[in-house]
Amino acid sequence: MAYPRDISIADAIKSYNALPRTHRVHWSKARKDEVVRAVRDRAISFHEARTLYLLSRSEFDQWEADYLASGGDETRMADA
Repeated sequence: MAYPRDISIADAIKSYNALPRTHRVHWSKARKDEVVRAVRDRAISFHEARTLYLLSRSEFDQWEADYLASGGDETRMADA
């Protein structure tokens, strides 16, 4: 499970405050990266992201490839 058992999926998503609340947003690179990070960090599952943001698997895969190509996790580790 990607979040503690004592909180709802909705609360877990809200706690990851950089995520858009709906699919009706301008999808900037930063917003796409936040969704990819949330899935990779297991803050939300791919299924939850897919349902909330109406994503196809190939669309998410492209977002993830773009995230990794721009330094993705390496940039985050350097900041830590």
